[in-house]
Amino acid sequence: MAAENLPSEFDVVILGTGLPESIIAAACSRIGQRVLHVDRRTYYAGNWASFTFSGLLSWIEDYKQDGHSTVEVKEWRDKLQEGEEAILLNPVDKAISNVEVFCYASEESEDEEKEESPPQISQTPAEPEQGEDHLTTREDHPSETLDNIDPQPQLQAKEQGEPVEEHTATNNSDAVPTEPLETPEAEQTKPTPSQLQDTEEGKRKPITYSKILKEGRRFNIDLVSKLLYSRGALVDLLIKSNVSRYAEFKNVTRILTYQNGKVQQVPCSRADVFASKQLTVVEKRMLMKFLTFCMDYEQHPEEYLDFKDRSFSEFLKTKKLTENLQHFVLHSIAMASEADSTTEGLKSTQHFLQCLGRYGNTPFLFPLYGLGEIPQCFCRMCAVFGGIYCLRHSVQCLVVDKESGRCKAVIDTHGQRISCNHFIVEDGYVADEQRKSVEYRQISRAVLITDRSLLKADSDQQISLISVPPLEAGQTAVRVIELCSSAMTSMQGTYLVHLTCQSSGTAKEDLTPVVSRLFKEYENAEENDSEEEKPAVLWALYFNMRDSSEVERSYYDLPSNVHVCSGPAAALGSDHSVRLAESIFQQLFPDEEFCPPAPNPEDIIYDGDGGQAEGAGFGDHQEPEASNPAEGAVSMECKPPKSEESVDPNVDSEDPPQETTAETETPAPYSQVLPAASDPSATK
Repeated sequence: MAAENLPSEFDVVILGTGLPESIIAAACSRIGQRVLHVDRRTYYAGNWASFTFSGLLSWIEDYKQDGHSTVEVKEWRDKLQEGEEAILLNPVDKAISNVEVFCYASEESEDEEKEESPPQISQTPAEPEQGEDHLTTREDHPSETLDNIDPQPQLQAKEQGEPVEEHTATNNSDAVPTEPLETPEAEQTKPTPSQLQDTEEGKRKPITYSKILKEGRRFNIDLVSKLLYSRGALVDLLIKSNVSRYAEFKNVTRILTYQNGKVQQVPCSRADVFASKQLTVVEKRMLMKFLTFCMDYEQHPEEYLDFKDRSFSEFLKTKKLTENLQHFVLHSIAMASEADSTTEGLKSTQHFLQCLGRYGNTPFLFPLYGLGEIPQCFCRMCAVFGGIYCLRHSVQCLVVDKESGRCKAVIDTHGQRISCNHFIVEDGYVADEQRKSVEYRQISRAVLITDRSLLKADSDQQISLISVPPLEAGQTAVRVIELCSSAMTSMQGTYLVHLTCQSSGTAKEDLTPVVSRLFKEYENAEENDSEEEKPAVLWALYFNMRDSSEVERSYYDLPSNVHVCSGPAAALGSDHSVRLAESIFQQLFPDEEFCPPAPNPEDIIYDGDGGQAEGAGFGDHQEPEASNPAEGAVSMECKPPKSEESVDPNVDSEDPPQETTAETETPAPYSQVLPAASDPSATK
């Protein structure tokens, strides 16, 4: 909807399209509230966003200019009435700092000759079977189709000035183009990825910076780096609300760690423990016994109460675990620090183990096309139920009634006064004058484009979580997430690597020691023969991000009906944002259900019972998982896959989604469906 034609009255006005704001928008719209959701940025998801490579370069350039908007702001003072006062909002986002970019790939122009693509043969998809509440799996090379059923404009405004491709919905299934798949016969004669890597490694063409620019739309680069716990609050909410059908997910296939100068795989599931070649038989028994204890440690208080106020690392030393096993449990399973208490370590270990086996051999999922897809999914749900969206649009000030002290309206950048009952705002929009001596923590982030994986495997399509313990005293642990091209986050032949830690200095100062241990510079790759096994860094970005997750409501001097949402936290999961969104919603509408399922059961696909992979988890529950968790992608009742040829998933319509009353969803073809044991109400 054009900003000049906005209605003058809403129930809820939300400023910022990050994850918690988008969840609140969907929840409010779902129960019939009139929602206006605006953002001053040109893209959705705020500091949770994902960018193409050229979009990220534009984002970097914007921060070099201090994020000042060139949009003309109209006067607001004449909109105030007697007995009212204004609270100005911050026009500039100060959450990002210390942005540094380094390019190690050659900047020479590559040959203009087009590379021939390998022949492809079509394959007939298998029909999904029926079952209960579910997830959907896709292969590493999924078929792609036009997203022709979504009545909303695309919700990914990630590049400024990009042309918009519009597609008309059609009921003719024959008119939907698909990217052909390979037949089993072709797979029998085609070399495996590892064979291709072995035979072509010596003659691999160098990756130049111009090649990265040319293939820039293949990248989807997240500002924040997180994963979804399969039993976490976000996955439960996606399934319960049916928002899951708007996105697709891929299993994290490996848990790795850095120990004794090497990257090695961590056996965490039952199957991994018994199949591990790096553990002795005695170590396997030790580890299985300890992990079994952690699954129900509350039932055995005598085992840990003496260490309740002592560190988890001390407790591990008393459990007759070798140093190798202590390292695995502390840093890669519990993901705890040396100072974390025994209770915290046991609780984290238990949560990790409970998430095993639900959808794969690891506890984690990653959304295809990047984490920025998740806020957009909730924005789409809000729009379906009548929410109105405006990008490149913001709120200048809040209009406060002096007598009641409540916010009664807002004035936007077009000078329009909009009445509202409740106002939700992202922390970055709150002016310094409304903060009471708030001290923020900082997150150090690095994004690398590399030429190969940190740990070679039979398949080159691995998504890995790597834990790097503090290299020296006083340093913090670093979390590394390595994404392959089948996650739709990087071009073929490259990997996207995210590094995250708590800040003690600038991001480059905090993360360079880890980067230098794990990687080598691409421009010096031929000279460093001793580092031949290390991946080479083609391009690197460092920046710090403000963490406002620990700031309480009392630190803001704002009206009682103005609620502040924090930005991304340093934690691996997103549970804090989900709980914050639910807490704010319950304050607004205490008698309403939070994100009830959408009433369109005809769009839900059912599947028969499936078997759980042997030894996938440690609990007594028996839940189906992906038929091939090492290679399959998981989607909680997903929308049709996007076609890379005809629809660029990273270009949004210039106009934001408008009010809509109905929607029709079609299940993704070439998909296998998995039950996801969750609340049965999600399918009603």
